[in-house]
Amino acid sequence: MMTKASGQNTAISDLLRRVALPAAALVMLTIPGAFAQEAARPPAGGELTSEEEIKQFCTNIADPARDQRYLLQKQELEKLRTDVDSRIAEMQKRKEEYQDWLKRRDDFLKQAEAGLTDIYKKMKPDAAATQLQEMRIEVAAAVIMRLNPTQSSLILNEMDPKKAAVIANIIASASDPNTSKDPS
Repeated sequence: MMTKASGQNTAISDLLRRVALPAAALVMLTIPGAFAQEAARPPAGGELTSEEEIKQFCTNIADPARDQRYLLQKQELEKLRTDVDSRIAEMQKRKEEYQDWLKRRDDFLKQAEAGLTDIYKKMKPDAAATQLQEMRIEVAAAVIMRLNPTQSSLILNEMDPKKAAVIANIIASASDPNTSKDPS
């Protein structure tokens, strides 16, 4: 026979079995929801997950990175501007050099037109060569350049070979528009 105490224990055990299973199921169903809520809010103590850390890091460095990119672009543009300015200066220098060359050539031709050409046209080649060797080399070259090729070659043939070569170089340079004072 069962005692009253043992009967109560059995009744309580039966009750616990009937209630425990649904209670355990209820507890089990609420646990995933609890974990989901914990994942949605940052943990206590201010710690962030790695994805959130990455997002926060990217957000924090976006402005400084943009500023650095702009600074690098500005430096590159300043470098390009300096390069363009130096090229413009070089072009201006070349233009001035060309204008100077053109002026010297025009002056050179004017000296020859001053009547000297007619005088040397009528002279014998050996006499003209002797006199032209003693003149300023630029004037002699201008005169010889204005004579016809036959007379010029006869006069140059009668001259000292070194002076004749210098005069021939001057004549060649004067007729070449690509000639520059600067050999570079």
